[in-house]
Amino acid sequence: MHFIVKVFPEIIIKSPPVRKRFIKQLRDNLRALVSQVGPGIRVDRDWEKIEITAADDQLSAEDLAVREARVAEILAHTPGIGSYLKVLEFPLGDLHNIFETTFACWRDRLAGKTFCVRAKRSGTHEFTSHEVERYVGGGLAQHTENAGVELRKPEVTVRLEIKNDRLFVVSSQNPGLGGYPLGSQESVLSLISGGFDSTVSTYLTMKRGIRTHFCFFNLGGRQHELGVKEVSYYLWHKYGASHPVKFVTVPFEGVVSEILRHVDNAYMGVVLKRMMMRAASQVAEEFKWPALVTGESVAQVSSQTLPNLSVIDRVTDALVLRPLITMDKGEIIDVSRKIGTETFAASMPEYCGVISVKPTTRARMDKVVAAEEKFDFSVLEQAVAERAVVDVRDLDATPDDVPAVEVVSELPEGAAVIDIRHPDEEALKPLQLAADVLKIPFYTLNNALAQLEPEKRYYLYCEKGIMSQLHASHLADDGLTHIGVYRPE
Repeated sequence: MHFIVKVFPEIIIKSPPVRKRFIKQLRDNLRALVSQVGPGIRVDRDWEKIEITAADDQLSAEDLAVREARVAEILAHTPGIGSYLKVLEFPLGDLHNIFETTFACWRDRLAGKTFCVRAKRSGTHEFTSHEVERYVGGGLAQHTENAGVELRKPEVTVRLEIKNDRLFVVSSQNPGLGGYPLGSQESVLSLISGGFDSTVSTYLTMKRGIRTHFCFFNLGGRQHELGVKEVSYYLWHKYGASHPVKFVTVPFEGVVSEILRHVDNAYMGVVLKRMMMRAASQVAEEFKWPALVTGESVAQVSSQTLPNLSVIDRVTDALVLRPLITMDKGEIIDVSRKIGTETFAASMPEYCGVISVKPTTRARMDKVVAAEEKFDFSVLEQAVAERAVVDVRDLDATPDDVPAVEVVSELPEGAAVIDIRHPDEEALKPLQLAADVLKIPFYTLNNALAQLEPEKRYYLYCEKGIMSQLHASHLADDGLTHIGVYRPE
């Protein structure tokens, strides 16, 4: 196995010390991530790229394909990568040897397509890069069923890299996520509700290399909290698993009740946002996180007009980042679809305790201050004091008031497994068992419960055991005692 990782172009143009720091950070991140795939995988860097290699002689073809697919999945979703190349390495030889090696790798992939050959070379050789391109290109043109050589806009580009006495044939080139390596910027606290906006804004800060922690304000819905934990874990696991982060839950039911009792209807939404900003600022200050992140976009809803955003921001001295501020809703949904959070957002249980009949779009500071004078701020202080802070890796911890569920490493006879993973994750590592396996993604689980046989034992499965533990515990709390967790050793 051999991958060449090209860093995001913005990194290359930075000063040498900054470039070195960013590439080192990316290397460290990749080492942490690929170590979970298996032993013996090397991650090495130079001034502009990173190489990932592993000896393959001890693996079967099937195991090798699985390992390469898992590494490719990591490279596709790790911030800081511009592109990554899967390469095949060979001894160099002369020009004819280079052609024969390239022909063996590419002969079946050029049929009916225009192509060109591009070669990069480092070291001392008896030929130039241009001579390699002409010789190999001419040979492929004669000996494959191609549609011709096209130098300007070919359908296929055959890429070769020559380094001293080694030849690297690029088997495939894929785009990376871009952005900066996670951990190269300071930490922030993202206010996340689980909908389209907050998940996309959280992803965008992660992509920019910002270690992004999660803050959820619970307005009274347990299923909503479960859904937000799911999507937060998904975002972290897919795009930021090189660095552990915190998930903060702030109980806001009392704050909502206080607003309903004492705040004029038109100002409820603005005051609620200000209370959230106050609470999030206190949490961020305690952990020394210098900024907050929200998913607001100008004029998308009444509380997001410029006058209202101005009034909301004046409640905190913290820097407030709004990555979506000029994006249309359609653009935001497109990004959520691309990153895999659309299914979460579309099925997210909603709970909103503050709905204004005629919300103001031009909040006045004097009226906001007057409204908040009636508010009992000890309620807000209590909410912040009672916040729960957990490591995102420990989101499966079962609360004391939720029934424990059975966790098994071996399935009882007659039991069935419900694979609740996201379809993309399930396709990458299909679960193969002798028992019955039902593929029911977590976001459709509640709707599918009625189809289960009440007398049969079911065990939820996900790769890390996080989401399966969460769902099984809450289902047990709802009285479904025939559902456990399958966690193979």
